Amino acid sequence: MNFLLPLTGSFAQPAGENPTVAMIEAAFAHHGLDWRYINVEVAPGDLGDAVRGARAMGWRGFNCSIPHKVAVIEHLDGLGQSAEIIGAVNTIVRRGDRLIGENTDGRGFVAALREVVDPQGKSVVLFGAGGAARAVAVEMALAGATRITVVNRSAARGQAVADLLNTRTAAQARYAPWTGPFSVPQDTDIVIHATSVGLYPDVQAMPDIDIDSLTPGMVVADGIHNPPLTRLLRAAQGRGCRTVDGLGMLVQQGVIGIKYWTGVDADPQVMRQALLDLDL
Repeated sequence: MNFLLPLTGSFAQPAGENPTVAMIEAAFAHHGLDWRYINVEVAPGDLGDAVRGARAMGWRGFNCSIPHKVAVIEHLDGLGQSAEIIGAVNTIVRRGDRLIGENTDGRGFVAALREVVDPQGKSVVLFGAGGAARAVAVEMALAGATRITVVNRSAARGQAVADLLNTRTAAQARYAPWTGPFSVPQDTDIVIHATSVGLYPDVQAMPDIDIDSLTPGMVVADGIHNPPLTRLLRAAQGRGCRTVDGLGMLVQQGVIGIKYWTGVDADPQVMRQALLDLDL
């Protein structure tokens, strides 16, 4: 018998509302993996100590969420290709004695989106320019989206994402200021909300988007996973749009992470059901 269990987990602040532990441990149990996933509250000033601790204790890998996705890079031994382009990390993988940073935010999002629409050749409006938004923007471009409009209140951050896409991908990108209710252009195929507006506990918050500009031909996706059915998605459904919720993105991120850590192709339905059972 071996009582030394492989450890994974998540470093974040705040950490208490993150349901990732439920879906990851459900997948471990379903696939007969005697592994553990530990949700840990880590303040920014303690991040270096937390990574050194995970390294010393032989953790097989871990996730980093807000506010650590960029700051963790200086404590790692290398980056995967997409993480290097994006400039942010949400999944760390132990490879031998090295800790390598990967980014599954964008890939998880694209995998969930593909269940409704293929990004190839599509025109996209993306709200936000933070770490998750950058990841989604890069992966949407790599998946073949041809035009991406980055809408953000900070012109510097929004233009930086547009510049990144124009220099590192084949997509045509531009920045659009977000100074009031934003009207989505009628030739848009996919609308993506990638800010924290609407995240628990502020579940009644609504991003400043002109809902009347949404049309039935658009697909509207929201990266918020708690609650999965945000005010934005409810409003989009009321306008006849097809929608993609943040649970799908979270599940697909987890599938990719588990593959990195264990080599197992996890069942996404088991993971999604574990989240649904929480009644978020």
